[in-house]
Amino acid sequence: MTTKDSPSTVDENSVRDEALDQTARALLEETDTDSRIRTYKGKTGIAITVLLCIWTAFQLWFSTFGVISAVNLRAFHCMFLLLFTFLLYPAHKKENRIRRIPPVYDIVLILLAVGAFAYFVITYTAITRTGGRVNSQQLCVAALALIVVFEAARRTSPNLAILAAIFLAYNFFGQWIPGQLGHNGFTLKRVLITQFWGTQGILGVGIGVSATYIFLFVVFGAFLKYSGFSKFINDFSLTLVGQTPGGPAKVAVLASALMGMINGSAVANVATTGTITIPLMKRTGYKAEFAGAVEATASTGGQFCPPIMGAVGFVMAEFLNMSYTKVLVAAILPAFLYYLGILMSVHFEAKRLGLSGLSKENIPDALKVIKEQGHLVLPLVVLIAMMMAGFTPLLAAVIAIFVTIGASWLRKETRMTWDKILAACVEGARGAIGVGVSCVIIGVIIGTVTLTSLGLNMGHLILQTVPKNIYITGFLVMIMSTILGMGVPGVAAYVIVQAVAVPVLIKVGIMPLAAHMFCLIYACLSNITPPVAISCYVAAGIARSNQLKTGLIAVRLGLIGFLMPFFFLGNPILLIGADPSASVAMTLWTSLTASIGTIALVAGLEGWLIEKTNLIQRLLLIALAPLFLYPGLHTDYIGFAILAIVVIWQILSVKIHRPVV
Repeated sequence: MTTKDSPSTVDENSVRDEALDQTARALLEETDTDSRIRTYKGKTGIAITVLLCIWTAFQLWFSTFGVISAVNLRAFHCMFLLLFTFLLYPAHKKENRIRRIPPVYDIVLILLAVGAFAYFVITYTAITRTGGRVNSQQLCVAALALIVVFEAARRTSPNLAILAAIFLAYNFFGQWIPGQLGHNGFTLKRVLITQFWGTQGILGVGIGVSATYIFLFVVFGAFLKYSGFSKFINDFSLTLVGQTPGGPAKVAVLASALMGMINGSAVANVATTGTITIPLMKRTGYKAEFAGAVEATASTGGQFCPPIMGAVGFVMAEFLNMSYTKVLVAAILPAFLYYLGILMSVHFEAKRLGLSGLSKENIPDALKVIKEQGHLVLPLVVLIAMMMAGFTPLLAAVIAIFVTIGASWLRKETRMTWDKILAACVEGARGAIGVGVSCVIIGVIIGTVTLTSLGLNMGHLILQTVPKNIYITGFLVMIMSTILGMGVPGVAAYVIVQAVAVPVLIKVGIMPLAAHMFCLIYACLSNITPPVAISCYVAAGIARSNQLKTGLIAVRLGLIGFLMPFFFLGNPILLIGADPSASVAMTLWTSLTASIGTIALVAGLEGWLIEKTNLIQRLLLIALAPLFLYPGLHTDYIGFAILAIVVIWQILSVKIHRPVV
């Protein structure tokens, strides 16, 4: 028999952890193209590292202090994206990914890609002076650029490449589609000009956001990681909720939320944090399906969780032409309710199963954690403070990166050495490639929607087919958002959805901010929506659970996220600051009642409030949720009356079932 700390037990744990890491890596490689990149040996590897650092320096300088036109910055950004895509991403899954030099065909593709966009930079000004007239040579360059962009997208986001190809084909074949979704047809010349030489195609707003906000915040996330911020998040979460019932699951929720909002990738977040949190939840007593669902749901919500929102918030601010601060504040309550729902689900499930928290010896001392690692939160404080003070998010992000380095030097244990700084630059630049290429190929979709007026036509069709009702329209947009967002990175999913769905919502009278937030939330939630549910697929693989059951539980855990957007469609008071007529008292009251409604919904779904609930109590609690979520005093009064009945009923049941001593 071995003791807890005996060598054989330690070896068994090491083997199990290593096997789990291998499983996570295999699942990540299967679902996430960013994880299956080439590794170069020798001088080529050194050269690529240097190039990645040069790219990082280039983006940091020209996104803040350097002077360059917006369109040229986008073109140079495309050059770097395509260069590194063809260097690092294999042409097929079975390719040998350990190399000394890139394949010849990739060298050719690199030369074509760099040549096409360099030609754009050189000739764009002259073309604009002619009123946009292009010759046959320039059309050939545009066609070549589209080809290399599609090949890059095929390697990084195959699903998105297929979707973009369908949209591109619509330019030519839409003339044979009857009804409002058809058009008069466009020549190849017109399509190429729109997609390459115009500012609505591959060099449009999508790549513009990638070249600025997304790149900087991905790099910022890499610097936070290498400063030890991830460990601080985990330790601090343990001190907060580790000893409460179901503590490990609550730690998973908090840690995944914080990391998810920084890296912006739900799938990658599940694969990295899930290898630690999912086994811990299972050892505590949660079922495998529930543990996987908790991790998947918590990681997914990070993409609309302030203050960083996985960089999607900056994209939304760009589309809405408003300050990011307003978007950030508007997202606070939806994100809070979403994670409150998950935390209460975890808590009620733990109470129902009779689970306890972690023992005190396994919980780090709170004061010690704050003293030794609390300085690592300084970059986030500086970032938020600068944006609140009116500085641009780009400048705030660059300053926050340097503050991250400075803050890490405050203690020897967290000090970022030159090796770590170099690794953060490389990992940040490398992490921006996949989502950057997605933003480029999204330009094909947006260019098509703009050229063919597909968004407007679809809006007219929906409005003519169904009654002009915000909730029916919202339901159709929800389905559309979920389908278009399946298997696509969060930022890319939102950009696609907003191009098609936002005009429809605005036409039925919904505020632009509410319409954009509606599309964002459902585009993100597609990560946990069966049958695709990529986040659940990865989590189920780590948990060794049934994928479908894990996905269905994830939907239940995140149900408040699926319901809540409908309530701010008609009354945007749930989006703080969106309704200028809402007073502070009204906003606080709405936040309180929405929180109570969320807890009631979760209690009804989990079958536990003060004690186990019966069927009638569960139905009453579920019915309470819409009464509290709908902003109105009359529904609140009815909700409180029903809640009082259920609570008193539960208290009396506890007294009846309490054993007599």
